[in-house]
Amino acid sequence: MKLNDDELQKKGQWEARGYRLPLFDRKKVRQATREAPLWIHFGAGNLFRAFPANLAQKLLDTGVLDRGLIVTEGSHYEVAERIYRSHDNLCILAMLKSDGSVEKTVVGSIMESCVLDRENCTEFQRLEEIFKKDSLQMASFTITEKGYRLTDGKGTLLSSVREDFAAGPEKSVSYMGKIAALLYARFRAGEKPIALVSMDNCSHNGDKLYGAVRAFAAAWQENGRIEGDFLGYVTDREKVSFPWSMIDKITPRPDDEIKKLLEEDGVEELEPVVTSRGAYIAPFVNSEECEYLVIEDWFPAGRPKLEQAGVFFTDRETVDKVEKMKVCTCLNPLHTALAVFGCLLGYERISREMQDDDLKRLVEHIGYKEGLPVVTDPLILNPKTFIDTVLNVRLPNPFMPDTPQRIATDTSQKLAVRFGVTIRAYADSEDRNVEKLVSIPMVLAGWLRYLMGIDDKGNPFPLSPDPLMDEIHSYIAGFRLGEDGDVSALRPLLENEAVFGVNLYEVGIADWVCGYLQEMLAGPGAVRAVLQKYV
Repeated sequence: MKLNDDELQKKGQWEARGYRLPLFDRKKVRQATREAPLWIHFGAGNLFRAFPANLAQKLLDTGVLDRGLIVTEGSHYEVAERIYRSHDNLCILAMLKSDGSVEKTVVGSIMESCVLDRENCTEFQRLEEIFKKDSLQMASFTITEKGYRLTDGKGTLLSSVREDFAAGPEKSVSYMGKIAALLYARFRAGEKPIALVSMDNCSHNGDKLYGAVRAFAAAWQENGRIEGDFLGYVTDREKVSFPWSMIDKITPRPDDEIKKLLEEDGVEELEPVVTSRGAYIAPFVNSEECEYLVIEDWFPAGRPKLEQAGVFFTDRETVDKVEKMKVCTCLNPLHTALAVFGCLLGYERISREMQDDDLKRLVEHIGYKEGLPVVTDPLILNPKTFIDTVLNVRLPNPFMPDTPQRIATDTSQKLAVRFGVTIRAYADSEDRNVEKLVSIPMVLAGWLRYLMGIDDKGNPFPLSPDPLMDEIHSYIAGFRLGEDGDVSALRPLLENEAVFGVNLYEVGIADWVCGYLQEMLAGPGAVRAVLQKYV
């Protein structure tokens, strides 16, 4: 059994092994999609295939949609050829349920895969052609929060962005510069409406996308690199929208055990690809069964009826409440806490950490005791119920191959939202005392201890990638296990609101963070001792 269109015609062999197959005519849908594209997505990674692509499949199966998805990869170009096109844009979704069963689906909603490569004229011209189509309603994104960044950690424009500002849309090479160039093509084709929908796991994601695109439009207009009022088009709510959204579905990197399971079914050619830039992707994706997607209902050109596949459409205020509930309290802070301490304590699975009484108490305290009291109920999803599901079903799922090392990636980009918002809520409250926070300052101290790259047994371990690693690691470089560290050297870092969301000295918890860190430096076993002492 091979994952391609020809082999998919042999339905019996797939169905006999428990695979759900597309119920629609892929050839017919592919032709309709090419002629009148409806939805293009940027970011061809695991989350996209496990969630948005599967949503589209559900609507195609029921006849609600008659056109499929176009996906574009803008960072790891080889993914399009080696993973998507070599398998006719098909993918296997292995949904790992908490009861141990695996729901296997061949996802066939992706009709075309493109590459956001300025140097590949054929590829980029095809994308411009898609963006000029009247039928296009939305472009969605899962490119991670750093995909929208135009500056480095010090607020200085990235060199590629600075050069794009000067050169104009025809020569743009940065990710956001190329997105702005495609939107400019749509503007020149008649100022056609479109929704640009960030589905990335970050606060006010639509604003991050808007800010990046607007910056390019303003720079190009100021530098005389474009014709017409492109900036006016980008800022016109009736023509271009940037809805906020909240997405939630745990999608770890493709796991060897899942690969083995699929191969035992007889599926061939499932070898993963590690791209030249370090991304790990395979012809299959494994994920949990829980999923949530809440989107601000702001679509100038109309939209697919995704609500019929379980998506919540609502107003911006409600999206904001749901996003804060999840990102600042009910999931993401718990994930980061487990990531930091999981690496320090030698764990390789999030689910196994949830069997550790000390770590389980830590995340319960962060969620129920410190976060939940300052969360606003968004009403469409109950915060207490959400945390209950996270702590009792999702994180302990022994069949989910998620790792603390994966979650620890880009931690410097996450702390401000995952913990800083709650710290600020306490600092600004007349009824709550920020000094009553115990577990959140401990996680921040744990992250500083993590940056040493030495686990609780005294053994070195590799740090996960982080765009600020060189800068932040310098603050901790002089610390040694078994020695008192000079915590005064940490002051510039602890005052950095871009990292923590607040100035930890101004809000009054920097001394707590430093104190926990000093205790964690006492020697091997000190991290465990701190957890047992305070949680």
